[in-house]
Amino acid sequence: MRSWFVERRDLRTTNLFGASPPSAFVGSWGYPKVLVGPLVPPVRDEDTSILDASESWLDYDLAEILRFRLSLVRGKAPRRVAEARVPDSILATVQEGAMASKPIDTEIWFTKRPTLQSPFSARAPPSGPSADIAKVDLASNPSVPRRVDDLVADTDLRAGEAVTDLYDHGITQSQITRIFSVGLLGTKDRRRLVPTEWSITAVDDILAKGLIDEVRGNPWTSEFEVTGASGLANNVVILLFPGAFMFEGLEAWNLEASPTPAHDHEFAGGRTAYPDQIAGAYHATRLPVLEHLAGRRRQAGAIVFMEVYEDWVPLGVWRYRELARAALAKKPSRFANLNGAEAELRHRLRLPLENWWRASVLRGYLRGQRRITSYA
Repeated sequence: MRSWFVERRDLRTTNLFGASPPSAFVGSWGYPKVLVGPLVPPVRDEDTSILDASESWLDYDLAEILRFRLSLVRGKAPRRVAEARVPDSILATVQEGAMASKPIDTEIWFTKRPTLQSPFSARAPPSGPSADIAKVDLASNPSVPRRVDDLVADTDLRAGEAVTDLYDHGITQSQITRIFSVGLLGTKDRRRLVPTEWSITAVDDILAKGLIDEVRGNPWTSEFEVTGASGLANNVVILLFPGAFMFEGLEAWNLEASPTPAHDHEFAGGRTAYPDQIAGAYHATRLPVLEHLAGRRRQAGAIVFMEVYEDWVPLGVWRYRELARAALAKKPSRFANLNGAEAELRHRLRLPLENWWRASVLRGYLRGQRRITSYA
């Protein structure tokens, strides 16, 4: 990657003009004083929206996605998170660009030539070289959806309600996350910059909570269902089972060592603590399950199995979210009992099922919980 970057002289300039996808990044280091700025490629007069549209990236291979992201030059300006409420000219320009739904011509001046430092992070997609911002301007008017404009202007609406409202009006999740991150949603006195990694998980969680009550009012599914999808060195397999909505995420790395997967779960009462074992992967896969159940007007419990293979490269938790959505869009294999579903799981997973069940809490529930109909 570094050798590829050396050949790209157009990424190493103190003055850059290009069409931002649009995209913005807020760092977490030093919180509550963070680095914020736009992501701009040295490309103009082209549709660059794919560079920040993670919803579409499963259609591309790893090398293409890395080329997308590493061509985005990141501008950095240190700002306190509360400055989102009273932005200076640089932050106001970043916020205005973040509202756009289409690529926007952006000119950025740096204090020195951008350098490639740490392109990867745990939850966010990678980005290319970076440098401190001296000045930034939008060279064209941003195309802002009316609903986005309305909710950004509404300083009496809570951020969680605004996120759900935008989602219900068809605004893409990547745009919602970007607007949330640059501090444009919420009540006037509580708006703040939110590090991009945190905002990705926060939006997943907010949207899921908005669907849980709807799903809990639906009738149960009648069968066990198994489906899955693989791509970009990850495998996601989902087991849906008849019952009240409950959820468990299991994640396995270094499969050759026969590991016991990391796991987090919630029963029908939900959870109040952060899922610290699998972190953002939990929220990234819970949301697609709830979207799927709400769309079917059904309720079920879910166990999601996530495998990480040797050629894995950190691209962000969007990969789990989109693989789960792809899996749930397929016709599932259906079974009358858990034994049949387990046989299918063995076929779809590389790690032996016994390893997964050593970590699972909901499997014990499925094996041991009796229903009231058993006594009828």
